[in-house]
Amino acid sequence: MLLDEEKALPPSSADGKNSNNSNEQLSKPESKSGLLSSKRFSEDLDPRLVYLPLLVCCLATGLTDGTLYNAYGTFVSMQTGNTVFVALGTSGQNNRPYGWARSLTSIGFFIIGCVSFSRFHALIGKGRQRRTVFVSFLTQTVFVALAAGIIQGGLIDGRYPSRRNPSDVDFAELAPIALLSFQAAGQIVNSRGLGVAEVPTVVITTLLCDLVSDPNIFAPFRQNPKRNKRAIAFTLTLVGAIAGGFISKATQAVQNSLWLVAAIKLGITVFWFFCAKDPKA
Repeated sequence: MLLDEEKALPPSSADGKNSNNSNEQLSKPESKSGLLSSKRFSEDLDPRLVYLPLLVCCLATGLTDGTLYNAYGTFVSMQTGNTVFVALGTSGQNNRPYGWARSLTSIGFFIIGCVSFSRFHALIGKGRQRRTVFVSFLTQTVFVALAAGIIQGGLIDGRYPSRRNPSDVDFAELAPIALLSFQAAGQIVNSRGLGVAEVPTVVITTLLCDLVSDPNIFAPFRQNPKRNKRAIAFTLTLVGAIAGGFISKATQAVQNSLWLVAAIKLGITVFWFFCAKDPKA
């Protein structure tokens, strides 16, 4: 009888609390920041690492401009030369018919790109947040791939050297120029947002000025990181332009260099995805 009564008794209040707590713990999802969580994409990136992809962008700039200038007579990143080409076009001194139109298109879409990327950064977060640079470089990758695809598909002449009559004007060439100039603006906007203004990625003139006018230019390697970044950025831009010329000459096509640039940009996009967060955040 006693055993039956004990079985009928309700569980103790302590046991009830323990069971309730265990049930609550099971019902509550664990708050972990996974690879695709919004918390992780809102993280600021490690400032000690963010300059590395920008140096690689200098190589991509050299590849792009070295290829496009040879093929279509204009730059898509360095707008100083394009400004001179537009000015010469007013007196009819361009080397190619309507060469000023190509350069003017590049300048215009570079400006549009700068405005678009900067407003985009302000809209979705700070310039050093993971989601900002990830989406920015993903967009740049898509635009470069589109330009390469247009040429690969034969919509415009992608042969190098071109076999078209120099007097023939194909305004469809403005499409890849516009796409590449727009995405190039993202690089310099990103360099400003990441706080690495010493590597603008698309400007050589100011980079060289800052490099050689540095009072500590001959300081030991570890004591002048900005000098080091500028020297590497200039070297990579030069190497990229040389490589772009050799690739075009060897393959007799324009799009191959652009596919390489798209692969580089995609690699940088993946880097941002896995880049360490700011340890001070």
